[in-house]
Amino acid sequence: MKTYQDFEEAAQAGEDSKIAFIESLINYHRSTAAYKMAVDAELYYEGENPTINKYEKIIYDMKGRAHVNMWTANHKIASQFFGMAIRQEASYLLGNGVTFSKDGTKEKLETAQEPFDVNLMNMAIYALVDGVCYGFWNLDHIEVFRLTEFAALLDEEDGSIKAGVRFWQLEDGKPLRATLYEMDGYTEYIRRNGERMQELVPKRAYIVHSVGSAYDRAHGTTIYQYDNYPGFPIVPLKNGDKMRSELKGKRNTLDAYDLVLSNMVNNVDEGNLIYWVLTNCGGMDDLDDARFLEQLHITHVVHADGDAAGGATAEPHSIEAPIESTQTAADSLKRQLYEDFQAFDSSAVTAGQQTATAIQASYVPLDLKADFLEMNIIKFIGGILALAGIDDKPTFTRNKIVNRQEETQTVILGAQYFDDEYITKKLLTILGDADQAEAVMKRMAADHMMQQPINKNAPDANSGGLEDSQAKDE
Repeated sequence: MKTYQDFEEAAQAGEDSKIAFIESLINYHRSTAAYKMAVDAELYYEGENPTINKYEKIIYDMKGRAHVNMWTANHKIASQFFGMAIRQEASYLLGNGVTFSKDGTKEKLETAQEPFDVNLMNMAIYALVDGVCYGFWNLDHIEVFRLTEFAALLDEEDGSIKAGVRFWQLEDGKPLRATLYEMDGYTEYIRRNGERMQELVPKRAYIVHSVGSAYDRAHGTTIYQYDNYPGFPIVPLKNGDKMRSELKGKRNTLDAYDLVLSNMVNNVDEGNLIYWVLTNCGGMDDLDDARFLEQLHITHVVHADGDAAGGATAEPHSIEAPIESTQTAADSLKRQLYEDFQAFDSSAVTAGQQTATAIQASYVPLDLKADFLEMNIIKFIGGILALAGIDDKPTFTRNKIVNRQEETQTVILGAQYFDDEYITKKLLTILGDADQAEAVMKRMAADHMMQQPINKNAPDANSGGLEDSQAKDE
């Protein structure tokens, strides 16, 4: 493991030693088990199964030698279950966005091009897939770094991140770009094909202020002031303390499910083929059999000696694919996957009119899982708020299926115990229009004012008050 102290030692030895350390850090990071797991997990998330793609059917000859079976179907089907489970968990917790207790907090954490909720959703997905994701606080927004592109350097004493290298390369043979992030700024490097890595942009501070006067700017002179953050500006969003991918411990079951689906299609494909029984054709060898099938596929004609005694015959036979047993195995594995991933199975609540209690019970596994994700997201947001100098706390509204009629009746029955604003917000949340609460409250207030009776005996606003009014009456 390479640590921040290792980097400090290399940096003190000179610039060449620092650059050599950066290259070795990238190579080491790519060789770790966490990186390799993240690479595979991202393939599973995108709907590919690297295990199934490498699977080949093997047959053995009379001498025990293994050969790839080229004669039977070998369809490779990758399910979308892993991607579905990841998106479900992230959307369940963050689908309605993050809410802060103070006005204007979210606006300070985002730009028009970098919405905070969108970046946080992407970070949660990558944290679940890779095991950890990193958020770089870049003055007024978050930039997302995946584990497959960022190597963190931890302090040996307290375990915090004190530096890190972000790297990317379009493909082999193309330039390798790397950015070294330190407490007091960042430096950019490049390694072109066939060359050594070298500095591309010298170290600069994270925050740049223009402090020149209007006169200076008018005459083409700009004066800058450089500043940094109170801490390291890259904050990890962890999937648990051990930062494990959600694929960990579930990969074998997922591979088995994909393999069963693949074999189901293979069995159907092979069942559609007809095998032939050739009688009185003992003189044919393997090459003759292959020519027989080739000619049959081309002309669909078989020549035989008919019913003559000892004549050759060709009789077709078909194989019935074991669909039912394979489907039973697939259903069993799918139920196991729902349990392993603690995912919400919508088919359990779509049959008939489900009560709110039954729906709530179906969400228990996902709620337990989302609680841990929420805890880690709160820690991450707390780190970002500290860098931005904001004192606030986030809250979340989970994206659930509800029995709207039953939920609405419950709220209405308790209306006498709460004020109009609370009841209005609860009802609009159930209906999915929570963002309309403020506008609805304003209209209700306006209608209430219109319905108030007018007191003709009330003093005129332009008069001197009650005494003036009485004086006029006298």
